[in-house]
Order: sequence, then C-alpha cells, then structure tokens
Amino acid sequence: MRVLVIEDDESTGASLAWGLRAEGYTVALAADGGEGLWQAMEHDFDLIVLDVMLPGLDGYQICSRLREAGNWTPILMLTAMDADLDQAEGLDLGADDYLTKPFAYPVLLARIRALLRRGTTPRPALLNAGDLTLDPATRVVRRAGQSIALTPGELAVLEYLLRADGRAVSKSELLEHCWDENSQSDPAVVEVRIHHLRRKIDAPFTAALVETVRGAGYRIDPRHS
Repeated sequence: MRVLVIEDDESTGASLAWGLRAEGYTVALAADGGEGLWQAMEHDFDLIVLDVMLPGLDGYQICSRLREAGNWTPILMLTAMDADLDQAEGLDLGADDYLTKPFAYPVLLARIRALLRRGTTPRPALLNAGDLTLDPATRVVRRAGQSIALTPGELAVLEYLLRADGRAVSKSELLEHCWDENSQSDPAVVEVRIHHLRRKIDAPFTAALVETVRGAGYRIDPRHS
C-alpha cells in the first residue's frame, strides 16, 4: 500500500518512512505543505500521514483543499497540539483520524491499518482467495491452514493483488504502489518478486492462485476454488 508522509521535521520524516517501509508499505516523503499538496493531487495514495505545522501550507489547509477537490484519500493528522479544538478543526475539515506527538509507534501502525481497512471503498478485515488468507492487521498469511512467511515486499504485492478483487494489475501499477519511489523502476523486478511469491504461495500447493494475464499483468481471483 502506498503512503504519503508530509512532515517537515527531517528526523521524524525519515523515522516514519523507515518504519513504514519495514512494515511493507511504499512511502513517499514531502517536507513542506506545497510539495505535499502537489504530490497528493498528482499521484494516487492509499493513505496520507499529515503533520499540522508545516512551512507554506499547513496541514489544515492541505486537508481542506484535498476534500474540496474531491480527493477522499484517508488522512491521519499528526500534531504536537493536543487541544480538543485543534483536533476538532482537523476532523471538521475532513481528516479521518488524529494522533498527538509524541506517539507510540505501535499505535500509529494500528491507526494506519484501521484507516486502510476503511479507505474510500469497503476494505475487508481479512483478505481471501480460495484457501489463502491474508490478515492485513497482523501481516499473517495462511494457505490450507499452513502459515507462510513472506518478506515485506512480497506481502505488499500479495495484498495489492488481493485488494484488486480479480482485476488484472499491470507491472507499472505494481511498481507504483509496491516499490519506493527511489527504488528501481525496471519491470523486471516485478517479475522477480512475482516468481518468489509464487514459490511460496503456489508451488507447495495443488492449485496456482497468481495468474499471468497476457498483455495486462497479474491477477488473483478472489473466488478461486
């Protein structure tokens, strides 16, 4: 899942990006309000982590402009201000959740998972395809009752394919949503990761879930039997 972090404090932004990437999220960073708003308007994100106090446009202004433009990407606002009125202003402008600094990192991750499940479209708590299940909250994958260990990158691809609900997903779309913006952009890396994923979730079992759709990409049919 692709997350935009808009945070002007360099150390905080780097720490958030490192932690989220370790959890398998694809992260883009913006260090000021203008850049953050541009990225949020120009690119598709599954969630925005938005600091309130920013140079240029502040978090309230960014949130307001996104909602006015019809952009309903879930927004988690971060701030050092803990007054009830500050929180109410952010929520009234269209933010989905509010977290006061300093915060416990496990709480941040739990809030992010909750917002991703809600999203702009229905997001089930448990993703399924045939006898395979993925719990986005715990990052646990099972097939035929067996636990399967996946890397964060493999989890990201599997989750994205499952959330596509049977739609064929192109290599370029997977690169955009499951790889960091500073990583390789060669479609060959997608093929390699798909190969590794198939070795773990398909090869040991009787039926293959990950399908190659000629000229379109890859898909997982959630109704697979």
